[in-house]
Amino acid sequence: MTPIIGNTAAQAAFMAAMRGGSLHHAWLIAGPQGVGKASFARAAAMRMLADAAEPDGGSTDLAVPEGNRTRSLMEAGSHPDFRVLARLPKDPEKPDQDLARSITIAQVRTLQPLFATTPSMSPRRVVVIDAIDDLERGGANALLKNLEEPPAGTIFLLVSHAPGRLLPTIRSRCRLLRFEALSDGEVATAIRTLQPDADENEVAALVRASDGAPGRALRYAGLDIAAIDDAIAAIAQDGDRDNGRRLKLAKALGLKTAQPRYEAFLDRAPAFIADAARTRSGPALRSALDAHTAARELAGAAIGLSLDAQATVFEMAGIVATLRH
Repeated sequence: MTPIIGNTAAQAAFMAAMRGGSLHHAWLIAGPQGVGKASFARAAAMRMLADAAEPDGGSTDLAVPEGNRTRSLMEAGSHPDFRVLARLPKDPEKPDQDLARSITIAQVRTLQPLFATTPSMSPRRVVVIDAIDDLERGGANALLKNLEEPPAGTIFLLVSHAPGRLLPTIRSRCRLLRFEALSDGEVATAIRTLQPDADENEVAALVRASDGAPGRALRYAGLDIAAIDDAIAAIAQDGDRDNGRRLKLAKALGLKTAQPRYEAFLDRAPAFIADAARTRSGPALRSALDAHTAARELAGAAIGLSLDAQATVFEMAGIVATLRH
C-alpha cells in the first residue's frame, strides 16, 4: 500500500485517538481535493479493521503488512465489514467513463441490511463515503439517522472537499480531521512514488501545476503540462496581437487525439489567470478578475456543451491575452 505523504499532524491525531480508546464514531476528513484524504480514509479503515481482528498494540502508523488477512480481503474488494459509497458510473458496462452526478439515497439504503447484522470478522466495521459532498439531499438525511444512532461497532469516515456546504447536523455529529495542501517537497515525493518513470523536468512541472495537491498533479502526468503552461504564459506576456500563438495552440489541442491535453488546458488557463490576479491591484486586478470569470465560465461550458475544441482553445487563449493590457 502506498504510504500517505504529508499531513502528519492529522495522521498522528487519528492514531492517537485510535490507540487512546477515544475513537469517535464519525470522522469528517476535510481539506482541499487531491491531498490524499480518500487514500487516508481507506488506509485508516484497513488499520482499524486489522487491529480489531488481530489486536496489535505495537503498531504506530497506518501500514498493514502484506499477507495480513484484512489487507488481502480489502484489496480484493471482499471484506464483509467494509463499505465504500462513491458516485457510480452512469453506464455499468463502462466503469472508467462518466460518473453519476451524486451518491444516491438508494446507495445509502444499501447499508441498512449491513447494519441489521453484527460485524463478521471482529467487533468493528467501517464505512467510507467519498465524497460526502456528492451525497444527494435525501441520502444526506438518511445518513444522518445512522450518525445520530450509530450501529454498534461502526466507524464512519466521511471525505469532504467543501465541509461548509454540508448539513450542519452532519458536521455537528463528526469529529473534524483537517487536511492541508502539501509542500512542494511533499508533492514531489508523492509524484516520484506514484510515477517512478517521470523525469525530473516532468516532476517539476507537475509540482508547479499541483497547487499543493498531488492528486491534481497526477491528472496531468504524461501530458507535457510544461509545454501547455509555457504556451499560456507566452500569450499572456505578449498579447499575441497577430493571433499566431493562439492559432498554433488551437490546432494542436483541437485534434481528437489531444483530448486529455485539451482538458488540461481548460484547467490550467483559469488557474494561470488566478495566479496573475494575485500580483495585481487597481484596474489591472479588475481586468484579471473579469478574465478569470470569463475563463471559468468557458471552461465549464466547453465539456458539458461539447463546444468545438479548436474554437474553444482560441477563445480561451484570447481571454489569456487580455492580461497583456
